[in-house]
Amino acid sequence: MNIPQHQLTMTLLMTPDTANFTGNVHGGAILKLLDEVAYACASRYAARYVVTMSVDQVIFRQPIHVGEMVNFLASVNHTGKSSMEIGIRVVAENIRTQEKRHVNSCYFTMVALDDNRKPIPVAPFIPKTADELRRHAAAEVRKSLRFQVENQKKTLV
Repeated sequence: MNIPQHQLTMTLLMTPDTANFTGNVHGGAILKLLDEVAYACASRYAARYVVTMSVDQVIFRQPIHVGEMVNFLASVNHTGKSSMEIGIRVVAENIRTQEKRHVNSCYFTMVALDDNRKPIPVAPFIPKTADELRRHAAAEVRKSLRFQVENQKKTLV
């Protein structure tokens, strides 16, 4: 399988050690996996170590059940000078029925680092497909909204 450098797919079986008290997969376990997927996607694209700068719009749409297969579909949506927005779509699959459900979506901003742990420029992401163009445009809107929120916070302090 030839996956583009700006995309990454990871599939995991949800085992009992990920369960919360209701028997579903713990949200914290999913957040940890999301951060790992964002790291893998961004570091692969940048060919550098990266750090998490922010996480936006983590929406848990439905619970994930122990025993389900979970697919994490990650993509670089946008790049800044040293930052990258990584969009992740999470799809749970019932192994027996093969029913697939979109259970989570989120956006991580990751920053590439040099050997001295300072931000380093990344190659610009140039969208080509209709999906990439749509994601890129949406990422620009999210980036603008993040800046607006930060500026409003400054006036409140």
